[in-house]
Amino acid sequence: MTSQADAPEPTHRLRIDTEALAHNWRALDAMSGRAQAGAAVKADCYGLGVDICVPVLRDAGCKHFFVAHWSEVEAVLKHVAADQIAVLHGPLTSAEVDYAIATGVRPVINSVPQAERWIAGGGGVCHLMIDTGINRLGVSTGELDSEALQALDIDLLMSHLASADENGDMNARQLHAFRGAIGKIAHRRLSLSNSAGIALGEDFAVDVTRPGLALYGGVPRPELADAIHQVAFIEAAIIQVREIGAGDSVGYNGEFTATGPMRVGTISLGYADGFLRARGKGFALRHGDRHLPLLGKVSMDMIVVDLAAAPDLGEGDWLDVPFDLKNAAQQSAVSQYELLTVLGQRLRG
Repeated sequence: MTSQADAPEPTHRLRIDTEALAHNWRALDAMSGRAQAGAAVKADCYGLGVDICVPVLRDAGCKHFFVAHWSEVEAVLKHVAADQIAVLHGPLTSAEVDYAIATGVRPVINSVPQAERWIAGGGGVCHLMIDTGINRLGVSTGELDSEALQALDIDLLMSHLASADENGDMNARQLHAFRGAIGKIAHRRLSLSNSAGIALGEDFAVDVTRPGLALYGGVPRPELADAIHQVAFIEAAIIQVREIGAGDSVGYNGEFTATGPMRVGTISLGYADGFLRARGKGFALRHGDRHLPLLGKVSMDMIVVDLAAAPDLGEGDWLDVPFDLKNAAQQSAVSQYELLTVLGQRLRG
């Protein structure tokens, strides 16, 4: 028999600062100069939720939304017009061509066979990705004179920067290759820069930029640090308090052993919620300005913290989980992208 009772409140939660998200898009749009900033909303808006983030981005002024998979289209389509959505992986099958035409979303063509498939299925307006050195997706510059590519009705002629978060020669080489390709095929507009690329300046911004990480609080280059606000905030509750003594160990493999009496709290958070073991050593949760060091290993659903700095706290009290992405990445050696996208569904209730 199904219960009609309301589900209890969760013991951990993810709070999205929608004003910070809107601010970040506006800041990146301004930094894009004469170009328009779009938004990479793939991977469920980098783990923060399409239904939360896409309306905020839309209302802030965003008009271009990029997903990776066809399976991601439906969720975004609830909030924006079909011709504002681009699918980066392109049409791999005739069924995907049919779906694109039926919905009106625009595929990013990445190969001559994809171009041929798109045209054979009835085609229409699309985008085209040119590989300028990342060797991931995209047609080579030497293929641009092919009959199928020349027959495309291209809105955005695109490429993707491989190392925009660094100051090496690769950025200039890719920009040069992209410029060299521009006159070889008809198109309406150009798109090259991701979040880090926006910080490289107007030459890289061209007509449409495609920020992702920085929208959601990531800082891939120091030039963005002052402009980008934290978007995701995690809180977790204490679900048990216990007293341990000298010689008692905590958690899997007894990685931490107490040297004297301690009051510790078990917290409702683990790697099933995106709190990975890589974040364990040297990490502390917070209650106001009080730091509560993590003890032992992170487990699937729980962590344990030292409550010495907060003797007043007990079961049901909430702690802040530091989630400044740049700092968390440096502390854990886990990339900012991964820290966002591994956030578990349980955090969003």
